[in-house]
Amino acid sequence: MEGTPSEWSDGIGHPGKGDILERAAQLRERRTPFALATVVRVERPSSARPGMKALILADGVLEGWVGGSCAHPVVVTEALQVLREGTPRFISLSPNPQDDRDGVIHHTITCHSGGSLDIYIEPVLARPVLLLVGEAPLVGALSEMGGLLGFDVQVAGLPLALDELAQRVTADTCIVVATMGSYDEEALEHVVGSRARYVSLVASRRRAETVFAYLESKSVPPEQIQRVKVPAGLDIRAVTPEEIALSILAEIVQHRRSVVPLSVEAAEAQKAIDPICGMSVDPATAEHTAEFRGVRYYFCSAHCRRTFEREPATYVPAGA
Repeated sequence: MEGTPSEWSDGIGHPGKGDILERAAQLRERRTPFALATVVRVERPSSARPGMKALILADGVLEGWVGGSCAHPVVVTEALQVLREGTPRFISLSPNPQDDRDGVIHHTITCHSGGSLDIYIEPVLARPVLLLVGEAPLVGALSEMGGLLGFDVQVAGLPLALDELAQRVTADTCIVVATMGSYDEEALEHVVGSRARYVSLVASRRRAETVFAYLESKSVPPEQIQRVKVPAGLDIRAVTPEEIALSILAEIVQHRRSVVPLSVEAAEAQKAIDPICGMSVDPATAEHTAEFRGVRYYFCSAHCRRTFEREPATYVPAGA
């Protein structure tokens, strides 16, 4: 399986695992979703080796090395689907796929160099954000427990920082306003219209009525006010800050698991068919192209392009 390694290389022609993992850490720090592809099994001849890795971004860019030009478009297409669905998959690329392993997605590779690959592709998505507003002991308990549950916990404890609240909100943010009456109204005014998937207020129903009346006076649409969960949390007869935090986080987990999972807006991989070997090729990234009778054709490798250029009419259907 031919091709050229990306810039993420160890200097001797194949990507260094350390570089790829360092790059993955950078992407996670920036909350950039990506898919991680790992070569699990190889049958030679193949330029890949078990353990080699690549990162595929939501725009279809591949960084790393998991095989040559025949494997590249298949891995990108499958990785984009992994990002859209949020679930991993195991793919097998072989000239003669014959096994019937459950859970394996088979792709026929027809490149002249031969070889086969098994690749595991998994999504690496940004951690959900738990945005806490307030300084009460409950906020401390929520922060500690939320971290244990894998949330990216962020705390906005000062009224002066309220203008920054909306800028922190993503589509996978859960917001808990727990100012204990200090500035509930102002905090909710800044976040209730955001794209957060969950917004709650730690307050009694009577206090909530006052807060909602304030929001109405500020012309906040009724549908935005109605989305605020109050009182926050499941009814487990909680009393202490820790118990209340447990009830709120249980409700957040219940809410996140009961709705349709958020998917990454991954690009749809464009496809062209190599007229020589039948492989799918991404026209946007194809390195080997040729033009015949005013039509551009795309190839997975230099070998296929040269074969086409020798007798192009042989490989173009009559009337095409």
